[in-house]
Amino acid sequence: MLGGWALAALVLLVAGWSAIVARVLPDADDSMRLLEVRDWLAGQGWFDVAQHRLNAGDFPMHWSRLVDLPLAAAIVLLRPLLGGASAEHVAVVVVPLLTLLAALALIASIARRLGGEPLVVPALLMAALSVPLTFQLSPLRIDHHGWQIVLALAATRGLLAPASARSGVLTGGSLATLLTISLEGLPIAAAITGVAALAWVVAPVRGTMLRCTMLTLTGGALLLHAATRGPGFWLPACDSVAPAWLAVLGVATLGLVAAGAIARFGPVARLAALGVVAAAAGATLVLLAPVCLAGPFGTLPPLVYQVWYLPVLEGRPLWEQQPVWVAAAMALPVAGLIGAARAWRASAGEARACWAMLGLLLLAATLTAAAVSRAGATANALAAPAAAVWLAQLLARARAINRPVPRVAATLATLALAAPGTLAAAALNAVPRRAAPAVQLSHRPPCHDTSDMRVLGTLPPGIVFAPIDLTPAVLLDTPHRAVAGGYHRGAGAIARVITGFTADPATARAAIRAAHADYLAVCPGMQEMVAYRDRAPDGLWARLERGERFDWLRPVPVRGPAMVWQVIQPLREGGSAR
Repeated sequence: MLGGWALAALVLLVAGWSAIVARVLPDADDSMRLLEVRDWLAGQGWFDVAQHRLNAGDFPMHWSRLVDLPLAAAIVLLRPLLGGASAEHVAVVVVPLLTLLAALALIASIARRLGGEPLVVPALLMAALSVPLTFQLSPLRIDHHGWQIVLALAATRGLLAPASARSGVLTGGSLATLLTISLEGLPIAAAITGVAALAWVVAPVRGTMLRCTMLTLTGGALLLHAATRGPGFWLPACDSVAPAWLAVLGVATLGLVAAGAIARFGPVARLAALGVVAAAAGATLVLLAPVCLAGPFGTLPPLVYQVWYLPVLEGRPLWEQQPVWVAAAMALPVAGLIGAARAWRASAGEARACWAMLGLLLLAATLTAAAVSRAGATANALAAPAAAVWLAQLLARARAINRPVPRVAATLATLALAAPGTLAAAALNAVPRRAAPAVQLSHRPPCHDTSDMRVLGTLPPGIVFAPIDLTPAVLLDTPHRAVAGGYHRGAGAIARVITGFTADPATARAAIRAAHADYLAVCPGMQEMVAYRDRAPDGLWARLERGERFDWLRPVPVRGPAMVWQVIQPLREGGSAR
């Protein structure tokens, strides 16, 4: 397993070397994560995860400090040897690779539990060749998604272990940590506990495991919430663990513990008890936090919902994605469902029960990925041991060929099938399609990546009115403050940025000045800026891109393609413009 991880890590290091050397993080959330860690190590409180360099210091965040721990530990350990900047640089490479190691170790353990040693290498191979999975575990990818995958795998390993209090504690503890890190894990947590409950319906001997799972999940979530939120323990929230969600878990746990008393009355009685518990848990949420039924984005202002939220494709369903990405993300889960069905049919006893549980869980994870694209990485991770069933069978057939040349050819052809997502995407790419209309990215030389905005660091510190997706990198790489990042609790600030770039110049000027901005800065060619221009051809950004000048914006010459203007504030009484 270590050899497979080392090879996968080497491939990821080589593939991302240019970005690694330049420390260009792949996503705005990765920049924000490193900024959260840096702020904490610089003295910001453990319970305070707000971004005080945004929106004049008032920009709440829903993130958890738990994900900051491994990064902070690596930085603190490396600082005496490398210095602060280099310690950060190494940490953002090493920590994701250690996360990859944990994920592969769990995938190997699940495969071994299900099919013994013959299934381990094929499962690891399929996992390492899954692009949706390895992207979330690659160097520089330091946001919480990698840990979500690891914890979902750990909970699954507990689910498939021999039913005991110990396996229940492993499953429940993993799920409690997963939900504390991000409530995005709620669907897979519900799926895992649901499968555990259905297994109890079929086999009441699993009752101890189910009760320990729920008790550990609820108790662990309660303790972790107290440990990470502190004074904010009682604050309501739909986007993170909060009192209402804890109450839902508590009701479900008490209901399942009580349901153990009717276990002896047969599977129909146990199934009916599950229905009553589920209804009680749902009613608790409706009673305590009905607004959460709309989801964390349901209360966004219309402008923010339409312009910022809807274009974030990773949060959108399968049918809104590009076909090539759908093929790359869903081929392995589909192959896994087929493999799980084949293995279930060919097995008996405890092995058959394990394959049934994994198959149901993988079905739930695949449906979740169809509804929310970013869940595809977890579905791919869970699919690898199941898809390895037919890969192992094909490899065995290929190796059984007597003649060496056909044997080698068949083996190589089979190994190519270890990356079904890549093959499916390549096949779709090979199909002739009508060319999409050409889109002009920018009337100006486009930026290569967010590192082009580092030139702002040469300017006197101030408030930068910057695109939403670019702001985290600006905060990370320069001493400036800014207005908004892409985080829904700061919806008012997000609306101000959108208005500033898309409104007519007079309205935009009012929004930008109201933010007390010292600079307006953009990266031409960014997807966000193209969207603003196309949405508002007569808006401020579209007109600036065409070369128009405004007396309240003074161009600031900087190196590279970034465009910067100084915002001329109105004269103050008895003073001058800033």
